[in-house]
Amino acid sequence: MSLRADDIFCSDVEVEPLPGTAKQGDVYVLLEWPGPWSHDVLDGDTLGVELSAKIKAHLKKFGASLQLIRHPTREGRRIDDHHLYIIHTSIGLTEVKHVDGPEAILDLDLSGPGRNHAMARLAPLVLVCTHGRRDRCCAVKGRPLVNELDKLYPFNRGSDVVWETSHIKGHRFAATLLLMPWGYSFGRMNLEATEAMIADAMRGQYFVPGNRGRGIFSPAAQAAEVGVAAQLAAEGTRITYGQLQVVGEVVGEDEARIKLIDASTNATFDVTMRRSAVSGVISSCGDEPKEGVVWGVEKIARSSGA
Repeated sequence: MSLRADDIFCSDVEVEPLPGTAKQGDVYVLLEWPGPWSHDVLDGDTLGVELSAKIKAHLKKFGASLQLIRHPTREGRRIDDHHLYIIHTSIGLTEVKHVDGPEAILDLDLSGPGRNHAMARLAPLVLVCTHGRRDRCCAVKGRPLVNELDKLYPFNRGSDVVWETSHIKGHRFAATLLLMPWGYSFGRMNLEATEAMIADAMRGQYFVPGNRGRGIFSPAAQAAEVGVAAQLAAEGTRITYGQLQVVGEVVGEDEARIKLIDASTNATFDVTMRRSAVSGVISSCGDEPKEGVVWGVEKIARSSGA
């Protein structure tokens, strides 16, 4: 018996490599919203048409993105005020404040840190997509993961590491995560891998398995950075988030040259990337398979620092 597209979970079709598929963006606003989330959290059905339009315009001025977050337990959704995080991923900084509601987003100055009477926080944030109205894979695979993580990292004031989040792109890679404050996307994550990733993140250490890349980079540069990090890890060298910096990038139709520098050693890595086609990609549950394109590492040339 042949299966219809509606019978297939898009995240069960693992034909794409993960590196180079991260959600792109630098500045994020995370707003605690315990109620239901519509298909698009700014389509007007979640926060109202007028307020959604105003928030969308305000964020656009700063090139910022909005994620709605909530705690997985029923008790954790009974809130008196709303957590609001402002994250500048390019510098790896999270700020937090408490607000009365989503209208507070309109008063934010997102042009840089230290401008919104918010407190800096050191601990990472792990955002697990559970946005089932966007794609069922996020509910089927994301919600059980976040429920298990809550047992390991129980939520209380001052201990707010793990959150559910709205759509973060790439539900075909569920369970999908965003790691803040560095803006790394992860995909096809299970409990064991996520536990290890969080343990490393507490020390700022780069985690390779499931890593889709850093959102401040282009897709080709994302894949190049993960490729270099994976090679270093295979050699027994651990790096920290932000240690590899993209300092040069030339992207053609099918080939790219990405230059990275290790900020701690000044070693440089010239990475040749090749773009290729991949068949059978199912972007969302219910979609027909299609052809996609991926960036892969062809060669890494290393030069030692001065």
